[in-house]
Amino acid sequence: MIMAARLGAVHVATTRRRYKDKLYETHLLRRSYRDQGKVKHLTVGNISHLPADLIETIRRRLRGDLPPGVSSGFQILRSLPHGHVAAVLATLRQIGLDQLIGSRPSAERSLILAMIVARVIDPRSKLATARALREESATSSLAVELGIQIEDERELYQAMDWLVERQSRIENKLAGKHLRDGSLVLYDVSSSFYTGTHCTLAKFGHSRDGKNGYPQIVYGLLCDSEGCPVAIEVFEGNTADPTTLPAQVEKIRRRFRIERVVLVGDRGMITSKRIDQTLRGVAGLEWITALRADNIKKLVEQGIIEPSLFDERDLMEVQSPDYPGERLIVCHNPFLATERAQKRKELLEATEKQLEAVVAATKRAKGPLRGKDKIGLRIGKLINRYKVGKHFLLTIAEESFSYRRDEPKIAAEASMDGLYVIRTSVSPESFTAESAVRAYKDLSKVERAFRSIKTVDLKIRPIYHWLEDRVRAHVFLCMLAYYVEWHMRQKLQAILFDDEDKACAQSLRSSIVAPAPRSERGKRKDQTKRTEDGLPVQSFRSLLSDLATLAKNRVRTEGATPCEFYVLTQPTDLQRRAFELLGATP
Repeated sequence: MIMAARLGAVHVATTRRRYKDKLYETHLLRRSYRDQGKVKHLTVGNISHLPADLIETIRRRLRGDLPPGVSSGFQILRSLPHGHVAAVLATLRQIGLDQLIGSRPSAERSLILAMIVARVIDPRSKLATARALREESATSSLAVELGIQIEDERELYQAMDWLVERQSRIENKLAGKHLRDGSLVLYDVSSSFYTGTHCTLAKFGHSRDGKNGYPQIVYGLLCDSEGCPVAIEVFEGNTADPTTLPAQVEKIRRRFRIERVVLVGDRGMITSKRIDQTLRGVAGLEWITALRADNIKKLVEQGIIEPSLFDERDLMEVQSPDYPGERLIVCHNPFLATERAQKRKELLEATEKQLEAVVAATKRAKGPLRGKDKIGLRIGKLINRYKVGKHFLLTIAEESFSYRRDEPKIAAEASMDGLYVIRTSVSPESFTAESAVRAYKDLSKVERAFRSIKTVDLKIRPIYHWLEDRVRAHVFLCMLAYYVEWHMRQKLQAILFDDEDKACAQSLRSSIVAPAPRSERGKRKDQTKRTEDGLPVQSFRSLLSDLATLAKNRVRTEGATPCEFYVLTQPTDLQRRAFELLGATP
């Protein structure tokens, strides 16, 4: 039996034959022609190996049926946001993160990849992520692209347990990829409040989120000199920043097997006590940090730092017997000085407004405030609300209260506005003064990572997990998601507000102490909100939203033998440019 579907002289011929109760089908692509008045057929190729739905599509198209996108003969079953999934997945695979997580395909690896991509494109709870991965409630093409079929969120939890067992191994691979002997390593600590009630890691401590009524967890992030994340570790919420440092030194030296390293940390992290107990005397371990304000004040009082010397220069090296064998690089930033002076002025005025209310309360005719203890209690609640109470002299009597500014103390503090001191053990041959200052300023890259992980993009909080390992896995997932985002941002700079011409911007910088300027190209993007190609400039989050409009449509053909397939919408110029920069296709 032969059935043919023709379009001109080309058609699909299907032959069926039965042998030993088994039906065999052959699909041949044939061309018909006439030879001396007779119709003959020439077999062009055998397409039996193709999927049945594709064979049916070829048959229909050769027969002259309408193509996909035309309503007659086709039905669009689902339209899934796809472009952002394709962009993140392509980057993830290009940087080899899938192989770092697991060299062999597995259900756990697929679920971890899904959670990383979901954290970048639409951060949600694990329950909401599980629902979004189910076919009937899918909110993107993620499950289709990774071939995931999931029942409930418990499968995600099992994958997280699988991941946390491999965290050390993955971090070792990341360190081997991004760190070398003699590398500059950036380290900083942050915290996030904990919404649940059962995790033993959650403790009350100094809250960087301003959520004093909630316990929190603390985590320390290690990055390379460019701000690319390498490792993250979770600590109890009441852990002081300096006490997290020994674990990181051990990790760098033992696990990562890096003999020579320059560790960069802020003044609250690498303290004098921590230097003496952990860093000093360790062969191959150098560090760069900064002095606290009280230590700078002491150097000024000793005459080692003379503020008047910075009228004509903004950087100089000094020596102090209190810091033997170390370099002190004193910097003066006039922009920072102006900013601090203005902020102090505003805080003093705000505090005076509060104090004036207490003065008025002691003078009111009806029910005046009386008694040293009551007046003192009222003042105690507000005097240091803006952290400038030390700049006021208070006089409290039984029936009155007065105050005035401590002008000498204010003047002494103002004399140090804009001054900061870099403290380092690195020799001048390895790092010039400018290089050491630049390295310390690079800590802003870690702070940028924390902003992305905590609030702007990846939203590490709220944290609901009860088990310690689940909390650790959740934080590690957020770091891996930022690892992917960091690489995407590097490639997409041309269409983001980021300044891709950093080398030109650095050349325009008058001094390492001065703020980094924008390049001319960056300024044009800021002014016109357009790229050099005329495309609209985006933030990273708005670009993902735009890419999401590139949809993956599930289409079903109508007729006696219906089939289903996927068709992508046509990308816009911006979407095409984004995939071009990423070196990928949707």
